[in-house]
Amino acid sequence: MHWIDLSVFIIYMIAVLGIGFYFLKKNKSADDYYVGGRKMGSLHIGLSVVATDVGGGFSIGLGGLGFVMGLSGSWMLFTGLIGAWLSAVFLIPKVSKLENFKTLYTFPQIFESFYSKKVAIAAGLISGIGYIGFTASQILAGAKLASASFVNLEMNTALIIMGTIVVVYTVLGGIKAVIYTDTVQWIILMAGLVLIGIPLGYFAVGGYEEISSTVRSEMLTLTNVSWQELVKWAVTIIPIWFVGMTLYQRIFSCPDEKTAKKAWYIAGVFEYPLMAFMGVMLGLFARVAADQGMFDYLGYEAIQDLDPEMGLPMLLRTILPVGLMGLMMSAYFSAIMSTADSCLMAASGNFVTDILDRFFNISGNHKKFLRTSQFMTLILGVFALLLATNMQNVLELMLYSYAFMVSGLFVPVIGAFYWKRSSSIAAFWAMLLGGGTTITLIITSVKLPLDLDANIFGITASLIVFILLSIIFPSNNFITKENSK
Repeated sequence: MHWIDLSVFIIYMIAVLGIGFYFLKKNKSADDYYVGGRKMGSLHIGLSVVATDVGGGFSIGLGGLGFVMGLSGSWMLFTGLIGAWLSAVFLIPKVSKLENFKTLYTFPQIFESFYSKKVAIAAGLISGIGYIGFTASQILAGAKLASASFVNLEMNTALIIMGTIVVVYTVLGGIKAVIYTDTVQWIILMAGLVLIGIPLGYFAVGGYEEISSTVRSEMLTLTNVSWQELVKWAVTIIPIWFVGMTLYQRIFSCPDEKTAKKAWYIAGVFEYPLMAFMGVMLGLFARVAADQGMFDYLGYEAIQDLDPEMGLPMLLRTILPVGLMGLMMSAYFSAIMSTADSCLMAASGNFVTDILDRFFNISGNHKKFLRTSQFMTLILGVFALLLATNMQNVLELMLYSYAFMVSGLFVPVIGAFYWKRSSSIAAFWAMLLGGGTTITLIITSVKLPLDLDANIFGITASLIVFILLSIIFPSNNFITKENSK
């Protein structure tokens, strides 16, 4: 990378860390650190939601899908649009009407309201572990981007650099720094893709005629995807909008229901079609470039030797002129940090509020609670970095993390809001057996009927257990569901 590009990138990273230091002085309480004082606007929240959900991990992952299957990879984010709008209609009105809405920090606290402390602790563990995995996927995405952009930068070195920046920035700034910078970072990414990445990529590979003559014809259609893959994306991504800790933090950061719903509608449109097609188009351009031999100078003469998720950053490295390369890399790192910092905040909130505070009662001292939160964010960030060093595929790690949370938490949260007979015992065992089933099937690599995703069987197991135990053991909820109406 040219010194001008490197300078642009370094200046950007220094500016991001500066924002973290600025909000370090502004954070006076847990309200400030975790939910932004509950006064955030719909545009900031909406852009932060989509920046967190899509982010750099999905951006790099979408590029990989575009490289492998072409435009059909865009269907993955169509499920994001559906999930966002369904949760705006069916979830946000319920959450915002809870009696203790103005005192909530985390998603598992809702389980305590409806079920019990034991259920809330289990939910905190499941959510916290899932978001550590998701944070790790974003650090891995940043490392892949960096190692493909900077000559002679090894992957492990890139992981340490990316992980350090994400962890330090998040520890210092809290949710305000995350949400405000998400807005700026998402604008940078969108501008970079629309004005720089896509047009230069399109002309660099020779335009439509070269694209259509180089890749298989099905890669230019929306039907080059199996129904099993569509089902996998649907059952993994749509439910995450009902159980995602990062999303609940943003609901709690809104002053009212109207603001939150508007933010979710904004997020859905940005996910699909906007980000969905831009991501896979760049991946498709990278595939054309690889087939044309544009990456031979990097030592990838055989396309089978190239990691599909490395194609997009290699394309940008190859085609972008001095100056624009630094801007585009900053745009992608912006998106990666938007997701990584939010997921790290979510994991920290789970472990501090839903687990540590229940055993050590630290919330009574605001200063101690804030410092404990920052320390836990640091510890979990280091753990996520270690996890990232042992994984290879960004999208795979993200979807595994999603599947673990969804299969354990989706059924109990729907039951809490929509089934009066749901009980604490049912919720607890549905979480354990749902998440446990999915992880067991993934780890053992058992061949499943019709090649369906393990998450389907995890959710099914969770649903069966939840219904049966709710009937056998009647409701003993702490707060009746009338409070959520």
